[in-house]
Amino acid sequence: MKRYLFIALNLILGGMMFYGGIKKFEKPTPPPTEIVDTVKSGQEVAPTVEILKIKNYIFGMRQSGFFWEFLGIAELLAGILLISQVFARVGAFVTLPLTINIFLFHLFLEPHEVGELLQTLGLLVINLVLIAESYRIWKPLLWNPRMYKSH
Repeated sequence: MKRYLFIALNLILGGMMFYGGIKKFEKPTPPPTEIVDTVKSGQEVAPTVEILKIKNYIFGMRQSGFFWEFLGIAELLAGILLISQVFARVGAFVTLPLTINIFLFHLFLEPHEVGELLQTLGLLVINLVLIAESYRIWKPLLWNPRMYKSH
């Protein structure tokens, strides 16, 4: 039963990462002057300061010319690793910085969106559970007491 639970957690987290990665490639990159042109024309960029912060954050990643796409590729890779089950442990480690970033984005830029905050917290918890489940396997990579014994 425990095995099936971890398979389900891998599939949930992997599916969300894969979906998020695909969404990064749906819209074409806007021109670098889009926000400046919007302000110059007198149009409203965002109705509130909070939404302006979110737009600037995402717009900055998209305008770098590579980071938004890199993030999409990382999410696709993490999703595939988790869904494969064979490389799920590696996928959990690859996914950790992504889920931390997603959670912190929602915590600091969208704290009023409780549903999204709980969803991203759930993904982070699933990620941590998957890493903790394989603790015995990766612990020797971090700590090997035989290395510190005097002969």
